[in-house]
Amino acid sequence: MHVLIIGAAGMIGQKLVDAIARTGALNDQPVTNLTLADVVPPPRPAQFAGSLNRITVDLSEPKTAAQLVSARPDVIIHLAAIVSGEAEQDFEKGYRINLHGTLNLFEAIRLHAASVPEPYSPRFVFASSIAVFGAPLPDPIEDSYIRAPLTSYGTQKAMSELLLDDYTRRGILDGIALRLPTICIRPGAPNKAASGFFSGILREPLAGKPALLPVDKDVRHWHASPRAAVGFLMHAAGMDSTAIGHRRALTMPGISATVGEQIEALRRVAGNEAVALIEPKPDAEIARIVAGWPRNFDAKRAHDLGFRAETSFDEIIRIHIEDEMGGNI
Repeated sequence: MHVLIIGAAGMIGQKLVDAIARTGALNDQPVTNLTLADVVPPPRPAQFAGSLNRITVDLSEPKTAAQLVSARPDVIIHLAAIVSGEAEQDFEKGYRINLHGTLNLFEAIRLHAASVPEPYSPRFVFASSIAVFGAPLPDPIEDSYIRAPLTSYGTQKAMSELLLDDYTRRGILDGIALRLPTICIRPGAPNKAASGFFSGILREPLAGKPALLPVDKDVRHWHASPRAAVGFLMHAAGMDSTAIGHRRALTMPGISATVGEQIEALRRVAGNEAVALIEPKPDAEIARIVAGWPRNFDAKRAHDLGFRAETSFDEIIRIHIEDEMGGNI
């Protein structure tokens, strides 16, 4: 099996690559060829016995998608995107990368299949977002609820979902869009995502560092760990997609929690000293963006199809300690 991961240098991309490289397989199917692509050089996995190709490319450039598809990967996992805050700040860049980059891939698959005699329709796993939904919202939200995003990022993801549905309907690809929860706790340095504080108020105190809280403690949101996100992608890459039907976008399982509930979970796991490092510092722009985001989902459809996530925020914090801190705080 040839697997192409676009956005392989990102946090989730690196964890996904490592998970595949450790076993040399994806859902028990041997991976003989692994292609990693990103705008910066993707790191080399510690161990991988098959053929490894690392490519530094810009997906928004016209010829890039055709270059990636020409090797006929069996599975394409598309993670490349600019995050919510940056997409809101830079309108042109958001659409160029998040929408047109994705459309470039779809078209490259269609044109390649039309140019060769052998049939070609790869499994295409697209990292979408719960940002495709916007207020006013029911509680909980089913994944069949109308897409009505209130940000450019959410709009770009929603449009890509619709394109994926149509290209799948036409048999050009076998697409699955995963509406990922906010991934928490993200390791490493903060990024430009408006949701970054959800991780920061836990990650920094766990490391003995101060953290700023830009919103009220009653703000509620939908979360899953990086470990769960990798599991979502791997399951989607190998599952029987006929069970999904024509609506190819699935809202992934997660945990609905307020900021206050996150902080109390931190207190239970790491003590009062960690919580004392959190400093409230209101940010009106972040509060405005977050106010339109969904808070709680009914992920029954994804559960029924075999997707799994954590069941408590304490578990999310402990996963971060295990995976990123060597099990120690």
